[in-house]
Amino acid sequence: MESILLPVFQVVVLLYSVVIHEVSHGATAYSLGDMTAKNAGRLSLNPLRHLDMFGSILLPLILFLARSPFIVGYAKPVPYDPTALNDRKYGPVKVAMAGPLSNLALAALFGLTLRFMPDVFSSPLIPELFSFIVFLNILLAVFNLFPVPPLDGHWLLMAFLPRRFDAFKVFLYQYSLVFLFVFIVFIFPLLLPLVSLLFGLITGVSL
Repeated sequence: MESILLPVFQVVVLLYSVVIHEVSHGATAYSLGDMTAKNAGRLSLNPLRHLDMFGSILLPLILFLARSPFIVGYAKPVPYDPTALNDRKYGPVKVAMAGPLSNLALAALFGLTLRFMPDVFSSPLIPELFSFIVFLNILLAVFNLFPVPPLDGHWLLMAFLPRRFDAFKVFLYQYSLVFLFVFIVFIFPLLLPLVSLLFGLITGVSL
Protein backbone atom coordinates (compact mmCIF):
# COMPACT_ATOMS: atom_id res chain seq x y z
CA MET A 1 0.00 0.00 0.00
CA GLU A 2 2.80 2.40 0.92
CA SER A 3 4.49 1.78 -2.44
CA ILE A 4 1.34 3.11 -4.12
CA LEU A 5 0.69 6.00 -1.76
CA LEU A 6 4.18 7.48 -1.88
CA PRO A 7 4.30 8.28 -5.65
CA VAL A 8 0.76 9.66 -5.50
CA PHE A 9 1.68 11.84 -2.55
CA GLN A 10 4.83 13.06 -4.30
CA VAL A 11 2.82 14.17 -7.34
CA VAL A 12 0.35 16.01 -5.10
CA VAL A 13 3.19 17.68 -3.20
CA LEU A 14 4.87 18.81 -6.41
CA LEU A 15 1.58 20.14 -7.75
CA TYR A 16 0.69 22.14 -4.66
CA SER A 17 4.24 23.34 -4.08
CA VAL A 18 4.30 25.03 -7.50
CA VAL A 19 0.72 26.28 -7.04
CA ILE A 20 1.56 27.89 -3.69
CA HIS A 21 4.66 29.35 -5.33
CA GLU A 22 2.58 31.03 -8.03
CA VAL A 23 -0.23 32.14 -5.72
CA SER A 24 2.41 33.81 -3.54
CA HIS A 25 3.49 35.90 -6.53
CA GLY A 26 -0.08 36.99 -7.14
CA ALA A 27 -0.86 37.62 -3.48
CA THR A 28 2.23 39.81 -3.12
CA ALA A 29 1.31 41.79 -6.23
CA TYR A 30 -2.22 42.19 -4.82
CA SER A 31 -0.81 43.45 -1.52
CA LEU A 32 1.17 46.03 -3.51
CA GLY A 33 -1.93 47.32 -5.26
CA ASP A 34 -2.16 45.24 -8.44
CA MET A 35 -5.51 43.53 -9.03
CA THR A 36 -4.46 41.57 -12.16
CA ALA A 37 -4.03 38.15 -10.52
CA LYS A 38 -7.19 38.54 -8.46
CA ASN A 39 -9.26 39.58 -11.48
CA ALA A 40 -7.87 36.60 -13.42
CA GLY A 41 -8.97 34.20 -10.68
CA ARG A 42 -5.39 33.18 -9.93
CA LEU A 43 -5.40 33.83 -6.17
CA SER A 44 -6.74 30.31 -5.74
CA LEU A 45 -5.25 27.05 -4.51
CA ASN A 46 -7.31 25.15 -7.08
CA PRO A 47 -4.54 23.52 -9.15
CA LEU A 48 -6.69 23.47 -12.30
CA ARG A 49 -6.36 27.26 -12.47
CA HIS A 50 -2.57 27.04 -12.54
CA LEU A 51 -1.60 23.92 -14.49
CA ASP A 52 0.83 24.33 -17.37
CA MET A 53 0.88 21.40 -19.79
CA PHE A 54 4.67 21.40 -20.16
CA GLY A 55 5.84 22.69 -16.79
CA SER A 56 3.33 20.89 -14.57
CA ILE A 57 3.02 17.59 -16.45
CA LEU A 58 5.50 16.97 -19.28
CA LEU A 59 8.67 18.35 -17.66
CA PRO A 60 8.33 16.33 -14.41
CA LEU A 61 7.41 13.25 -16.47
CA ILE A 62 10.43 13.66 -18.78
CA LEU A 63 12.79 14.11 -15.81
CA PHE A 64 11.28 11.06 -14.12
CA LEU A 65 11.58 8.86 -17.21
CA ALA A 66 15.14 10.09 -17.75
CA ARG A 67 15.96 8.98 -14.18
CA SER A 68 17.02 12.52 -13.37
CA PRO A 69 18.47 13.00 -9.86
CA PHE A 70 16.00 15.86 -9.45
CA ILE A 71 12.43 16.44 -10.58
CA VAL A 72 11.12 19.99 -10.82
CA GLY A 73 8.16 21.63 -12.45
CA TYR A 74 6.29 24.88 -12.65
CA ALA A 75 2.78 26.22 -13.04
CA LYS A 76 1.50 28.90 -15.40
CA PRO A 77 3.02 32.21 -14.31
CA VAL A 78 0.54 34.36 -12.43
CA PRO A 79 -0.05 37.57 -14.41
CA TYR A 80 0.60 40.94 -12.84
CA ASP A 81 1.06 44.52 -13.99
CA PRO A 82 4.33 46.08 -12.75
CA THR A 83 3.01 49.57 -13.51
CA ALA A 84 0.12 49.01 -11.07
CA LEU A 85 2.39 48.26 -8.11
CA ASN A 86 2.70 50.84 -5.36
CA ASP A 87 6.43 50.24 -5.31
CA ARG A 88 7.49 50.38 -8.94
CA LYS A 89 11.23 50.25 -8.24
CA TYR A 90 11.44 47.19 -6.00
CA GLY A 91 7.89 45.85 -6.38
CA PRO A 92 8.81 43.40 -9.16
CA VAL A 93 11.60 42.03 -6.96
CA LYS A 94 9.20 41.58 -4.04
CA VAL A 95 6.71 39.80 -6.28
CA ALA A 96 9.42 37.55 -7.73
CA MET A 97 10.97 36.65 -4.36
CA ALA A 98 7.58 35.73 -2.87
CA GLY A 99 7.57 32.45 -4.82
CA PRO A 100 10.90 30.99 -3.64
CA LEU A 101 10.30 32.34 -0.13
CA SER A 102 6.98 30.46 -0.01
CA ASN A 103 8.83 27.25 -0.87
CA LEU A 104 11.44 27.90 1.82
CA ALA A 105 8.64 28.58 4.32
CA LEU A 106 7.01 25.24 3.49
CA ALA A 107 10.38 23.50 3.81
CA ALA A 108 10.96 25.14 7.20
CA LEU A 109 7.46 24.32 8.47
CA PHE A 110 7.61 20.62 7.65
CA GLY A 111 11.33 20.27 8.31
CA LEU A 112 11.21 21.77 11.80
CA THR A 113 8.16 19.63 12.58
CA LEU A 114 10.16 16.60 11.48
CA ARG A 115 13.12 17.71 13.60
CA PHE A 116 11.49 18.77 16.86
CA MET A 117 8.23 16.81 16.96
CA PRO A 118 9.15 13.25 15.91
CA ASP A 119 6.79 11.70 18.48
CA VAL A 120 3.67 12.97 16.68
CA PHE A 121 4.16 10.58 13.77
CA SER A 122 2.05 7.45 14.16
CA SER A 123 3.23 5.91 10.88
CA PRO A 124 6.81 5.48 9.61
CA LEU A 125 5.54 6.69 6.24
CA ILE A 126 4.87 10.22 7.55
CA PRO A 127 8.53 11.18 8.20
CA GLU A 128 9.39 10.02 4.67
CA LEU A 129 6.59 12.13 3.23
CA PHE A 130 7.61 15.18 5.27
CA SER A 131 11.21 14.71 4.14
CA PHE A 132 10.06 14.76 0.53
CA ILE A 133 8.14 18.01 1.11
CA VAL A 134 11.24 19.62 2.60
CA PHE A 135 13.57 18.38 -0.14
CA LEU A 136 11.27 19.33 -3.02
CA ASN A 137 10.56 22.84 -1.74
CA ILE A 138 14.25 23.56 -1.13
CA LEU A 139 14.92 22.28 -4.64
CA LEU A 140 12.26 24.57 -6.12
CA ALA A 141 13.55 27.58 -4.17
CA VAL A 142 17.18 27.07 -5.21
CA PHE A 143 16.12 26.41 -8.81
CA ASN A 144 14.00 29.54 -9.08
CA LEU A 145 16.52 31.83 -7.38
CA PHE A 146 19.10 31.42 -10.14
CA PRO A 147 19.43 34.75 -12.03
CA VAL A 148 18.39 33.58 -15.50
CA PRO A 149 15.12 34.64 -17.19
CA PRO A 150 12.38 33.58 -16.74
CA LEU A 151 13.37 32.32 -13.27
CA ASP A 152 12.52 34.53 -10.31
CA GLY A 153 16.13 35.25 -9.40
CA HIS A 154 16.73 37.28 -12.53
CA TRP A 155 14.57 40.09 -11.13
CA LEU A 156 17.20 40.69 -8.45
CA LEU A 157 19.75 41.08 -11.20
CA MET A 158 17.52 43.46 -13.16
CA ALA A 159 16.78 45.59 -10.10
CA PHE A 160 20.30 46.02 -8.78
CA LEU A 161 22.53 46.05 -11.87
CA PRO A 162 23.52 49.66 -12.71
CA ARG A 163 22.20 51.27 -15.89
CA ARG A 164 25.59 50.83 -17.59
CA PHE A 165 24.73 47.12 -17.78
CA ASP A 166 21.52 47.70 -19.77
CA ALA A 167 23.07 46.09 -22.87
CA PHE A 168 23.85 42.98 -20.82
CA LYS A 169 20.25 42.86 -19.59
CA VAL A 170 18.99 42.93 -23.18
CA PHE A 171 21.49 40.20 -24.10
CA LEU A 172 20.31 38.08 -21.16
CA TYR A 173 16.67 38.33 -22.23
CA GLN A 174 17.50 37.76 -25.89
CA TYR A 175 19.23 34.45 -25.20
CA SER A 176 17.28 33.49 -22.09
CA LEU A 177 16.23 30.05 -23.40
CA VAL A 178 19.85 29.15 -24.17
CA PHE A 179 21.00 30.26 -20.72
CA LEU A 180 18.10 28.39 -19.10
CA PHE A 181 19.03 25.18 -20.94
CA VAL A 182 22.67 25.50 -19.91
CA PHE A 183 21.62 26.12 -16.32
CA ILE A 184 19.27 23.12 -16.13
CA VAL A 185 21.67 20.67 -17.80
CA PHE A 186 25.07 21.78 -16.57
CA ILE A 187 24.82 24.12 -13.57
CA PHE A 188 21.81 23.06 -11.53
CA PRO A 189 23.15 19.53 -10.84
CA LEU A 190 26.18 21.22 -9.26
CA LEU A 191 23.85 22.99 -6.82
CA LEU A 192 22.41 19.77 -5.42
CA PRO A 193 24.99 19.70 -2.58
CA LEU A 194 23.56 23.08 -1.51
CA VAL A 195 20.08 21.53 -1.45
CA SER A 196 21.43 18.68 0.71
CA LEU A 197 23.12 21.17 3.04
CA LEU A 198 19.94 23.20 3.54
CA PHE A 199 17.96 19.99 4.07
CA GLY A 200 20.35 18.97 6.83
CA LEU A 201 20.28 22.38 8.47
CA ILE A 202 16.48 22.38 8.64
CA THR A 203 15.77 18.76 9.53
CA GLY A 204 18.92 17.85 11.45
CA VAL A 205 19.43 14.74 9.33
CA SER A 206 21.25 14.13 6.05
CA LEU A 207 19.60 13.07 2.81
